[in-house]
Amino acid sequence: MTTTTERPRAAGSDFAELNRRINAAGLLRRRPGYYAVRLSLVALALIGGWTAFFLVGASWWTLAVAVFLAVVSAQVALVAHDLAHRQVFRTNKPSARAGLIAGNLAIGMSYGYWMDKHTKHHANPNHDDLDPDVGPGVLIWSREAAQGKGFLTRHQAWFFFPLLTLLGISLKRDSVRALRNGTVKRPGAEWALLGAHLIGYAAALLLVLTPGQALAFLVVHQALFGVYLGMTFAPNHKGMPHPDGTGDFLRKQVLTSRNVRGGWLTDVALGGLNYQIEHHLFPAMPTPNLRKAQPIVRDYCAEIGIPYEMTGLVGSYRQALRHLHEVGADLRGQRG
Repeated sequence: MTTTTERPRAAGSDFAELNRRINAAGLLRRRPGYYAVRLSLVALALIGGWTAFFLVGASWWTLAVAVFLAVVSAQVALVAHDLAHRQVFRTNKPSARAGLIAGNLAIGMSYGYWMDKHTKHHANPNHDDLDPDVGPGVLIWSREAAQGKGFLTRHQAWFFFPLLTLLGISLKRDSVRALRNGTVKRPGAEWALLGAHLIGYAAALLLVLTPGQALAFLVVHQALFGVYLGMTFAPNHKGMPHPDGTGDFLRKQVLTSRNVRGGWLTDVALGGLNYQIEHHLFPAMPTPNLRKAQPIVRDYCAEIGIPYEMTGLVGSYRQALRHLHEVGADLRGQRG
């Protein structure tokens, strides 16, 4: 019997063989039933959360609602992620419409801005110049970019989780900037829906709560939303190799990504992004199929000699923080 290991293959054909196996397993087929249930549950949770907000009214118990809505808002963002990758609908028009509702209207994040940013990330993950997720910003992910930086970069590993509390506000700010710069495809719809979210959100807080309660709700809701959202994306690439972009597609995606072990609760909490390797190789694969694809991809990588990184959730954060700490090592050394 002839096996795939006995047939010599050029590196460029490695992904073609993996793609054939994934297709043969039927894992790229749509899962409309799954998404009908998931989108309905998330929508009901969002409506229920805001209903509770109005029913609780001007009470400090509303902060418990803020915690709940922070979790639900992150789940809405994960739904928007799947919509952007056309995992839910086959064509662009319904995906874009649903994405605008989930992103702009529901959580106040420009769907077009985020989609453009995320597309660049998928094309060149962890590339210092081409991946906006690791480009120089508040956090620095490469030693070269860290040169000449100050106190924050020297001790950035300690600031990682506190800085995530600002992610929700940062996404809203960057969304407005993108719309003002004209870098999105549907500026009219984006402005209308984003404006409706911001006005409605502010009106709800100011009309229902006292000024102190409104400020507290805003801080708790946005801070926890940022932390949760950041913690779903941080385990996936942070601390993994930074390539030069010359590798073939299979290696570029696998070597820069990290999977997170876990059961169904991890799948729900991370929205399937714990199967980051499979997601990057097959972005349009429906989320529930990623778990089934994982052993196929892992075994194939072992077959052709490509390292396949997988760790626990806590271990993934530990690796990311260790990398941030190492990036600032030279700066700490300069201070003696």
